[in-house]
Amino acid sequence: MQHQLATLDYIVFFFYFLIVSGYGIWIYRRKTGHDGTMEGDSKDYFLAEGSLTWWAIGSSLIASNISAEQMVAMAGSGFKLGLAIATYEWMAALTLVIVGVFFIPVYLKNKIFTMPQFLHQRYNGTVAMIMAIFWLMLYVVVNLTSILYLGAVAMSSVAGLNLTFCLYALAIFAVIITLGGMKVIGFTDVIQVFFLILGGLATTYLALNLVSEHYGTTGVVNGFRLLTTQANDHFHMIFNRDNPNYLDLPGLTVLLGGMWIVNLNYWGCNQYITQRALGADLPTARGGLLFAAFLKLMMPIIVVLPGIAAYVLFKQNVFSTEMTVNGVVTPDRAYPVLLNILPVGLKGLSFAALVAAVVASLAGKANSIATIFTLDIYKKVLNPEASEKKMVNVGKTAVVVAMFIGVLISPHLGIEKGGFQYIQEYTGFVSPGIFAMFLLGFFWKRATSSAALFATIGGFLLSCLLKFLPGMMDLSFLAPIGFAVPVNGVYEIPFLDRMGIVFIFCIIGMILISVIETSRGVKTNGLEVDSSMFRTNRSFAVGSMVIAVLLTVLYTVYW
Repeated sequence: MQHQLATLDYIVFFFYFLIVSGYGIWIYRRKTGHDGTMEGDSKDYFLAEGSLTWWAIGSSLIASNISAEQMVAMAGSGFKLGLAIATYEWMAALTLVIVGVFFIPVYLKNKIFTMPQFLHQRYNGTVAMIMAIFWLMLYVVVNLTSILYLGAVAMSSVAGLNLTFCLYALAIFAVIITLGGMKVIGFTDVIQVFFLILGGLATTYLALNLVSEHYGTTGVVNGFRLLTTQANDHFHMIFNRDNPNYLDLPGLTVLLGGMWIVNLNYWGCNQYITQRALGADLPTARGGLLFAAFLKLMMPIIVVLPGIAAYVLFKQNVFSTEMTVNGVVTPDRAYPVLLNILPVGLKGLSFAALVAAVVASLAGKANSIATIFTLDIYKKVLNPEASEKKMVNVGKTAVVVAMFIGVLISPHLGIEKGGFQYIQEYTGFVSPGIFAMFLLGFFWKRATSSAALFATIGGFLLSCLLKFLPGMMDLSFLAPIGFAVPVNGVYEIPFLDRMGIVFIFCIIGMILISVIETSRGVKTNGLEVDSSMFRTNRSFAVGSMVIAVLLTVLYTVYW
């Protein structure tokens, strides 16, 4: 197995690089010199205000979302868990519709451009500043750094390149795109998504062909049929309690419980994601979210099926050596193993897809870091009189500094390609409280700033308690209702259930605190919300119905 790229692979990859870079430069020059937009306009730089089309917004959402953790770790989850892991992608499609109907109108109506700005406008400056610093640290130290490291590891394992070189190459490529601002990011992401989907489909096509050829047939259709027969246990979306992977995906919780918190918090309360739609008008923003929802429906074909194919071939001793490290089967090796057996040229295309996913995520994350630092910290605290041009320059500096910190920290993370569920679990320590704070902030005018702080801090502390509670007491009494699963003799709470419990705790706590405070005369800052904001046009309604029907069919067929 060749862990390197051939000459034709490099030609294909550099063709991708030149297209993305050249298109980005063209967009940037047009933005600053030919359409009358001033380079110093901070809203244009951070939000591409009024510039992104629905297809650019949708593409940018997917390009920013799909990174090494999806391409590599979700394929690994496909190897281990099967199609059930696709619930993160398919439930996200329905979530995007909900965000388009209920969340985005509130942001746009109240002229909210950053998540800390929402907290300042709805609660107070203390809550906003605490969360701005928290998000900044989370994005720089955790998200940006892990994307950079996991992407570099994946690149190195496929191309045989030095890990440090891969780190610097990814960082520089991402900085080049990010310095052009959100407009450049948004439109270059259209190309990134094209390569991501084309290269991903090519990998899936080859994987299915390999399966069919191994069993003496040909064609991807036969390959898929063989997957469903040879790995039938990998084609069930809802796990029973006796399933060894129930702890990761606890039964109906993926439809009725914590999975909603994961998705609604990520797609509706996350600067990194919502920023793409905040510079557009409502119909355009909704169109972009709907387009992203349809793209989300097809993502499992690209990131999950290759993992299942690798599992079937592994059972037939095809990848027995490549899938093990020190005698232990490592699911996250599934995607790199498949890439390394691609034919020359096709491997370069799939390598470009992997790099596209990583670079787009890095660029989106870096732009969000710059936006929060510049608009919510620099402008509000360090230099309230800063000009538009000054803020743009500060934002560009923040991009470079953040990426430099990421390059310095990432080699010392001490992780390999972390499992997708692991990433989701530890993000879930804070998301229930944040989502509760946003949800009541949107739709309940009596929610107070003290209640918001309670949800943020109290939710995190309760998440920690429930995580380590199994080591302190026997939770077997929760087993009959499905809230505890035996693992090596210890009953643990599935993290999605834990998120649901914490969310309910935060909501109840916020309501009680708010009722007590408002009854004592504490004033709150309600947002401008009315029912007319939530009406949609016919095309959005029809598209939403199509998504709902497709999801119903998928879950019915693969229940």
